[in-house]
Amino acid sequence: MTTAPEAPRVAADEVAAPVAGTRRAVRAVAVSAWVVALVVWSDVRGIPNDPWAVLVTLWLLTIAWNAEAPWRSHLGFLRDWSVPALLLAVYFYSRGLVDELDITVHWTMPIDVDRWLFDGTLPTTTLQEAWCGSPCTLQTPARWYDTFFTSVYATHFVVGLTLAVWLWARNRDEWLVWMRRYLGLNFAGLVIYVLYPMAPPWLASDEGYTETIDRITSRGWGELGLRRANVLLDGVGNPVAAMPSLHAGTAVLVALYGIWRLRSAWRWLLLAYPLAMCVALVYFGEHYVIDEIAGAVLAVVVMALAAGWERLRAPAPPAPAPPLDAPAPVA
Repeated sequence: MTTAPEAPRVAADEVAAPVAGTRRAVRAVAVSAWVVALVVWSDVRGIPNDPWAVLVTLWLLTIAWNAEAPWRSHLGFLRDWSVPALLLAVYFYSRGLVDELDITVHWTMPIDVDRWLFDGTLPTTTLQEAWCGSPCTLQTPARWYDTFFTSVYATHFVVGLTLAVWLWARNRDEWLVWMRRYLGLNFAGLVIYVLYPMAPPWLASDEGYTETIDRITSRGWGELGLRRANVLLDGVGNPVAAMPSLHAGTAVLVALYGIWRLRSAWRWLLLAYPLAMCVALVYFGEHYVIDEIAGAVLAVVVMALAAGWERLRAPAPPAPAPPLDAPAPVA
């Protein structure tokens, strides 16, 4: 994979240094208050799920962590994040508007490809029959792996934006490196959604294109009383934005970025994240395998294009100085 040579790698065991002037006791109290507020909010409204709500939650965490920093430092978050937050809002509202366009929705291509890949069967049907039972519904008692996969699915926005905010807090140049890839992946996916709207397995089943496939994404949290809530972008969505899977693509992007930027041999364990996400997406009826392959390929392409762009913009190295014993140039 092509890389951008100018940005230094980040050691796996590095921890952001505390902001000067923030006492540990004050930080402990402030972060504890943030945790309590998040728990109460999640119980009343639901766990923040949409990107803006996640960003606001993480901003409040940075304030709690640096509780004694001057307010101009905290307001710097709004300054630096205003454009990325606006772009994410444009992405989500545009993604919702795509559903209103009179464009032919593709139904059978992913069904045919997945059946070709898996000897005539759909992986979603196989997993739901094996792990959920027949019939498989939201009311079927959840097992431990349902809770695990629902939790993995719910990390989609949280992981990418948490990584971004952490990088913003410790290294703004590295933050830009990540944001180019994160936003690039989302907008590349949006373009494909416009050009090639495609229905997911659960919707294809509802319309009679496949055998019965239930959308069981939330059942892993049902018995725990947990739920996700879109606070600031509620009601925005596109049911035919299945190709490529950006849930899979973002998970692959996180893993590739971490493998690229970290030095520890343990970094290869990051590949378990996209693997778990892909299994969850197929099991829950959210995506076909071909959607996930497309999302992974798109993540690799975005990584390569971003690295190439950064390489082109990197300043040229200075010309080496002539050796001390070199003859003087002839006038």
